[in-house]
Amino acid sequence: MPHTMSRMGDVLAGFHAAWEFESDSVLIRYERGIRTPKLFQSLGERRIPLRALSGVTLTPGKRGTVVLRAELRPGADPLMEAAAGQLKEGCDPYRLVLPAERETLAEYYADELRASLPAQDGPAERFLVPAPEVPLSFKAYDGKASFDGKTVFFRWFWTGASSAKWKAGDQSFAVSQLSGVEWRSPEVFEGHLRLLRSDVASPAQADQDPAAVVFGLGYGPVHESLPFAAAVLAAVRERGPAAVVPAAPRRDPADIAERIRHLGELHQAGLVTDEEFSMKKAELLAEL
Repeated sequence: MPHTMSRMGDVLAGFHAAWEFESDSVLIRYERGIRTPKLFQSLGERRIPLRALSGVTLTPGKRGTVVLRAELRPGADPLMEAAAGQLKEGCDPYRLVLPAERETLAEYYADELRASLPAQDGPAERFLVPAPEVPLSFKAYDGKASFDGKTVFFRWFWTGASSAKWKAGDQSFAVSQLSGVEWRSPEVFEGHLRLLRSDVASPAQADQDPAAVVFGLGYGPVHESLPFAAAVLAAVRERGPAAVVPAAPRRDPADIAERIRHLGELHQAGLVTDEEFSMKKAELLAEL
């Protein structure tokens, strides 16, 4: 029989957030102040079931503070799964920073929380922390991304999208088509959000992939693109593995040869560039 928090509804307030302790969860409310990280402001509040936690730590912080941190089980929170370790320490939504003089009180709550955690091992079998609510949208450098809970839409900006994306046209992806999400923080890498599909191999460059939007120059900031990625990931996991589309049957070699001949005529007439001719010819040959 798991221990329960001795004083239900107690609140421990720190910088940028307050934790409210309940019998089966911790409710984290984030401040909306000007100094509060934008990611916290966009999250608003999050309810963390105790069964999503693997532990809690209390450590010295910077400049006369202590840090209470809830440690999550792998696979329990879509936000942290999408972040994949890329969040800066100050944007970690599970860190509560307190003045050092409150260390004794923080230690008390850390002990109470540890005693309340159910005995469990290993990763969570499904997401236990709710994903950010839809609809969600944000502006990337090369397009606008939006998600209504069932479909992801990419609408390209002519000022930023590559010619490959512009030729492919605006994109829509049903959750049922997806196997996952790849988020690369604009603060750590050359950021992007790529939708993963089990039956399609993505090219290396996100700016050439119609299933990806790229960040940069203030576009795709963490507080907008990460909650978006988490919501899509949660919808994909909730639906289950994407169905693998069977490989298309091999094409008739005579048909392929005719299409390559026609492509060559377009190339000679200057209607197709050298690069486009080579790429399309390779695609056609791959169908043999």
